[in-house]
Amino acid sequence: MNSTAPKHINLHTFAVADGQLVLGNMPLSRLAQRVGHTPFYAYDRQALTQRMQQLRQAMPADLKIHYAMKANPMPAVVQHMATLVDGFDLASAEEMKVALDTPMPAEHISFAGPGKRPLELSQAIAASVTLNIESAHELETIVKQCECLGLNAKVAVRINPAFELKASGMKMGGGAKQFGIDEEQVPDILKRINVLGLDFQGFHIYSGSQNLKADSIMEAQQKSLQLAVQLAEYCPSPIRKLNIGGGFGIPYFPGDTPLAIEQVGEALASAMALTRQSLPEADVIIELGRYLVGEAGIYVTRIIDKKISRGQTFLIVDGGLHHHLAASGNFGQVIRKNYPIAIGNKMHGEALETVNIVGPLCTPLDILADKMTLPKAEIGDLVAVYQSGAYGYTASPTKFLSQPDAREVLV
Repeated sequence: MNSTAPKHINLHTFAVADGQLVLGNMPLSRLAQRVGHTPFYAYDRQALTQRMQQLRQAMPADLKIHYAMKANPMPAVVQHMATLVDGFDLASAEEMKVALDTPMPAEHISFAGPGKRPLELSQAIAASVTLNIESAHELETIVKQCECLGLNAKVAVRINPAFELKASGMKMGGGAKQFGIDEEQVPDILKRINVLGLDFQGFHIYSGSQNLKADSIMEAQQKSLQLAVQLAEYCPSPIRKLNIGGGFGIPYFPGDTPLAIEQVGEALASAMALTRQSLPEADVIIELGRYLVGEAGIYVTRIIDKKISRGQTFLIVDGGLHHHLAASGNFGQVIRKNYPIAIGNKMHGEALETVNIVGPLCTPLDILADKMTLPKAEIGDLVAVYQSGAYGYTASPTKFLSQPDAREVLV
């Protein structure tokens, strides 16, 4: 383990044997041989399963847990998640294709996003996927597509609540937002849905993401449930699906403390019991992406050069920001911080050195580690970037400077 492992961050998701990181019961160097080349992402199916088991134990028994595929839409990962979760939430027609290739029934799949194209809406209607309506215009477009297809649409209203998820890494509710319909406009939308005769399912209330504060999540969940109860009188039919979003974060940096999910689960159980009195037919759903898969993956890249520049050591690797934008610090960070990193084939190296790990791109932005103390590494060694199971490869500018692609494996 590297000597600067951030406090509080659990880097024991993966085993270590004979000085090597182990995924899927395979030492990292052998896994690299199996994959055939670096860089690559590796996701551990056992870690995914264990995370879901822990979450189930902490959450209310009657809570439905959906996987937000945008976090990691790799088909093999989605296939595995289909055996663990109660539903999928999508953000594109391509994700819908992947989801429909799994055993997950379409009735447990929903589609959100502020700019769904008419063709995407048509595909979702034909597949019986629930559409989360994001605007009045989108509602009317859905109706036109229904007329063309001769089918009805399953719809839910995505609400932009007046409140926000406090201490959230990315706020997606409260104030003026491109996401969803402002809560004060929802009654009119519901009346329109009733007139149009669409198959109303319920609400989708998503207020933020990457939150490590249990109190903030508990408050947002309680307000979301209360908001649904307040709006129920305007609904054209009883609420059957009540998606109160997610927001569960994972620790990335020094000082980050893992989310107290037991505390969240206890509070949610009490809130759901009260809500059930008013909304007896509603399945309460939480939608999680990063929390389910983020810690189950690593990004692996090989050292191809080592140089000294004015007293600083640089390890130049064959991957970088074009594969892992978030780890480079260019995906929402205001002040760049190092992701947890290890020399994956020298986990117990005693000789240490302070290094900068940089990618092969012709830009000073292509940096994976800034002045990090790690076991002494040489050309050919493998650098492993932790917390890489979510918003990694598909959230990165993979065509930037026409570099070779990375691979992804589920082990």
